[in-house]
Amino acid sequence: GRLEAVTQQMGYHPQYLDSFLKTQHYLMHMDGPLPFDCRHYIAIMAAARHQCRYLVNLHVLQFLRAGGDPQWLRGLEFIPPKLRNLNEINKILAHRPWLITKEHIEKLLKISEWSWSLAELVHAVVLLAHCHALASFVFGCGCEQDEGLGGRGSLKPLSLGNQCFCENTAGNNCSQELLRINRKRSLDSCMELDSLRERMQRIHVETEGREELRLVQQDREEGEGQEVEVGVQGGTEHCSDLFAGLSPLADTDGEVTGATNLACYMQDPDFGYQDFSRRDEDQTQVFRVQDYSWEDHGFSLVNRLYSDIGHLLDEKFRMVDGLQSSAMAKRQGCEPSVFKRGIWNYIHCMFGIRYDDYDYAEVNQLLERMLKVYIKTVTCYPEKTNSEMFDRFWKQFKHSEKVHVNLLILEARMQAELLYALQAITQYMI
Repeated sequence: GRLEAVTQQMGYHPQYLDSFLKTQHYLMHMDGPLPFDCRHYIAIMAAARHQCRYLVNLHVLQFLRAGGDPQWLRGLEFIPPKLRNLNEINKILAHRPWLITKEHIEKLLKISEWSWSLAELVHAVVLLAHCHALASFVFGCGCEQDEGLGGRGSLKPLSLGNQCFCENTAGNNCSQELLRINRKRSLDSCMELDSLRERMQRIHVETEGREELRLVQQDREEGEGQEVEVGVQGGTEHCSDLFAGLSPLADTDGEVTGATNLACYMQDPDFGYQDFSRRDEDQTQVFRVQDYSWEDHGFSLVNRLYSDIGHLLDEKFRMVDGLQSSAMAKRQGCEPSVFKRGIWNYIHCMFGIRYDDYDYAEVNQLLERMLKVYIKTVTCYPEKTNSEMFDRFWKQFKHSEKVHVNLLILEARMQAELLYALQAITQYMI
């Protein structure tokens, strides 16, 4: 249930890893507006948009450990309407964040039995953006291991056994508190695995029993031999039982296998990224950072509605900007800051965010074609990242530089989603 492969990759940049783990821990495990089980279910919904089994499986286990209702794992049709109403903003933020409007915010906040508070919604938005961006990193660094596709992942994690990378970098800027938390989680994972496995198997047996009784009753009503159909409504597949979409049972190696069908966590699965340049000109305008920026607007709003998260996010944005990349930039024939800004602004440009003080001709000069193809794929549709793209692009970079590029993608994408969502919330409040 830990982000083991992710922390191993981020461990090439331990200062950033320290900042990332603090944010991850705060979002998921510290005091905040949302219940703990809902936080993990929102993470499942976000990761499913990009078919990221690695993150879905992680949060399925943590959802159950937090006391979540196993019935929710049957899909969106089995969760409370309040949580299900988040699906639209999840879909838009993941693929076309420029479509977010104050009307979407108003719909969620309107007075009703299932309305969200502003604080809850801000927490949810940060979680969605965090998990969408983390899915890009997972695919970009090859952490997603899908046995059905032959275990893709050209960038192999470091061989560190079952330890979290953070445990091996005590002298490299990882705080002792994070090490303590990580070791405790490792111990908790070992102690809880058997009980979790027994619980899931018990639920499975109970569910099978109820399903058998239901089928017998239906056969009596409709006639012997009639098969039960699996209905599809609005792109969401209704699982016939709890484990049609999820099978978190242990395999022979003691590992927990997870989601086999992510469709039950999604609606409108065909909705995906579309080039911003193809947008309806009358519907959407270019987002100008001079009018609404993280530093001047987003930071203060998010920090006011969800205490301290703004400081953690800001530290993470600054940390990735401060990472050393002199060798990487030297290969491109420019200063490190120029190269990093070119990548960052290129990512924001794909989401319709522009900087008036930047010459976008630099992007084509700094970033070769295969680098741009790779960045766009990992940013906009990470699930399409494949080993051929790794092979064609990564040859000239060190492994730590490859991870650095993916960290830039992660943070630039997350900030882009937050800017659109927080601007819409601001417009609603005004």
